[in-house]
Amino acid sequence: MATLEKSLEVLNDLIEINNDRVAGFEKAIADIKDENVDLKAVFQEYTAQSRRFSQELTQIVANEGGEAETGTSAGGSLHRAWIDVKSIFGGNDRASILSEAERGEDAIKKAYQQALSENELSPEAQSKISAQASEINAAHDRIKALRDASK
Repeated sequence: MATLEKSLEVLNDLIEINNDRVAGFEKAIADIKDENVDLKAVFQEYTAQSRRFSQELTQIVANEGGEAETGTSAGGSLHRAWIDVKSIFGGNDRASILSEAERGEDAIKKAYQQALSENELSPEAQSKISAQASEINAAHDRIKALRDASK
């Protein structure tokens, strides 16, 4: 029973940080100036990605008999920087926008790594989180490459 509870906790933490990521990218999209309009498309893609991830994880929580989180984080056991990042967005220059986005991507990447290291997930959860982690890592690398190119 403790393993199921731990699995549900990890899944809900990932749902929350994905919701934080959505909120962070939406804040960035709203603040981006015309000269960085190309970043809006990138950030919209990752907003949609995190919404999909939250839905997939919510389904697993339901399959495991739990109740899924619906909001953003206010605490919790996994490191949460995305919520902090969204309050910092607003820098006008491309490098600072992408640096903050990368910082948020570092946080979600770390959360996924930590979730996978817990070893208390159901096989369905382990498989889904592993697949999502691959996409998160690719997103992180893309944001980092954009940031490096902006310097």
